[in-house]
Amino acid sequence: MSELLGPIAEGRFDAVLFDLDGVLTATAKLHATCWKTMFDEYLEQRAATTGEPFQPFEIATDYKQYVDGKLRYDGVRGFLESRSIDLPWGDPEDPPNRETVCGLGNRKNELIQEALASGGVEVFESSVTLVRQLHNAGIKTAVVSASKNCEAILRAAGIADLFDLRVDGVVAARLELPGKPAPDTFLEGARQLGVEPERAVVVEDAVSGVQAGRAGGFGLVIGVDRKGDPDALRSNGADVVVTDLSELLD
Repeated sequence: MSELLGPIAEGRFDAVLFDLDGVLTATAKLHATCWKTMFDEYLEQRAATTGEPFQPFEIATDYKQYVDGKLRYDGVRGFLESRSIDLPWGDPEDPPNRETVCGLGNRKNELIQEALASGGVEVFESSVTLVRQLHNAGIKTAVVSASKNCEAILRAAGIADLFDLRVDGVVAARLELPGKPAPDTFLEGARQLGVEPERAVVVEDAVSGVQAGRAGGFGLVIGVDRKGDPDALRSNGADVVVTDLSELLD
């Protein structure tokens, strides 16, 4: 088993907690595109109203720094604060055209729902292979994601039944758990699995995610470098950095 699972050595760990977008499914680019569409719509409308110059949302910088891996409304607030835009928080039931943090977040959710309805979800086959090998080895698995669309994405990808547990944006909202980089969602996953954090592994592709894994005292934090910046993952808490989870397979 240790030969097949590399750093997830036999006997050391009882559970592996996976992020969703960018780790299990190739939906990170889709999410980033929807964030850009939503923010650019809003920023263009704001520029037309206030006379301020239109400065578009940049996926390469803004998405990575303010949005990636965070709960939806936290991502909206973080980006707006970076532009010195102060909007009321609003209510999660706000319509997607309402000028509130929740309204903008709901517009992004509307866009991702439309995108998911138009086609299937691509998975990283090496990640699915790893999950299957963990199951065969008797190691528990969970998905810990900020997305409220996590269940729909897992089902669209055909991998929902591979995991013992899902702690997503819906669960986080119900339990009032802060999102990553706070470790609370990962810690809740470990708690529900009945595993101590030091006996569990976190697998993340976002800086906020590896920060959460490190802050939670997890026994191993694996960073998946999909963005060509391994040093950012290492410097923020990843013990091991790979470009793909195939590197953990024999």
